[in-house]
Amino acid sequence: MKFHGPAPDNQTTPCTGILLTNLGTPDSASVRDVRDYLREFLSDPRVVEFPRPLWWLVLNGIILRIRPKRSAAAYRKVWTDQGSPLLVISREIAAALQQSLAQRVDGSVKVVLAMRYGSPSIAAGLETLRQANAQRILVLPLYPQYSATTTASTFDEISRVLRQWRWLPELRFINHYHAEPGYIDALAKSVQQFSATHGECDRLLLSFHGIPQSYADQGDPYADQCRITADRLAAALDLPQDRWAFSFQSRVGRQPWLQPYTDKTLQQWGAEGVRRVHVICPGFPADCLETLEEIGEENREYFLSAGGSEYHYIPSLNSTPTHIEALTDLIQRHLWRDA
Repeated sequence: MKFHGPAPDNQTTPCTGILLTNLGTPDSASVRDVRDYLREFLSDPRVVEFPRPLWWLVLNGIILRIRPKRSAAAYRKVWTDQGSPLLVISREIAAALQQSLAQRVDGSVKVVLAMRYGSPSIAAGLETLRQANAQRILVLPLYPQYSATTTASTFDEISRVLRQWRWLPELRFINHYHAEPGYIDALAKSVQQFSATHGECDRLLLSFHGIPQSYADQGDPYADQCRITADRLAAALDLPQDRWAFSFQSRVGRQPWLQPYTDKTLQQWGAEGVRRVHVICPGFPADCLETLEEIGEENREYFLSAGGSEYHYIPSLNSTPTHIEALTDLIQRHLWRDA
């Protein structure tokens, strides 16, 4: 292996780097770009735990021939003039954090956004920090709840990139913040503010992205951390048990995923006569396809078709001041003392 990346330039003022990461997005809503994105995403053994030779045949012979067209149609529903909502909002979060940290942290801090899949890549983000003379790097994946499919995969890619560097910075990694008081408070305030504008709901549903049940059975703590987030948010809102529930969305394939399922829960509520529902997705710090299209549109139809009367999706925290404050506090506590 040929190592690259010289030591930091002593003529450049050292800084502390914040590598803010998210899942990723296609470069456009075209079928070709969606196919390229899905190929990278679904080729990750952390995401799909399946024998590699057989999975390669399934992925390339079946899935990538069918799914990109359907996914591209969904992406077109949420695509903006600036691009993918996830990328646009993640950039806004990074910019707001840069400004917030500059006001509250002694020393030079540089925030750089990177995506686990697609652009801007983790390799590009780390290189930007290297050129900025970041001698220490704090990694913050925007996944409040830890899962091997997301957080650990991010660590894998960072490790892969840094294995090719000759000089290595000091490195810290925040692997979850599912019970952080600031994060819970920001979620609670978003629910309260939404209800003040749109009226109270009969029930609040907290929908998290799902993972296969087998992953949890083998030790992935994701489901437990989602339950803790849900319980603490309900407590912060002082909700009685019959006024809220949590569920898991985005399942694919035939194997069991974490339950209860979001779509089935909403259909059941509609059939039971629940009239007004609000849905929030605490595991998604930035709005994306899974929140805007799957929750905002697809699951709305499930609830209304089953007999419900009114359905509202509460937006993700995005770049709201309470979210930026919570993330700033989190970063500050993990920074080196003399940062």
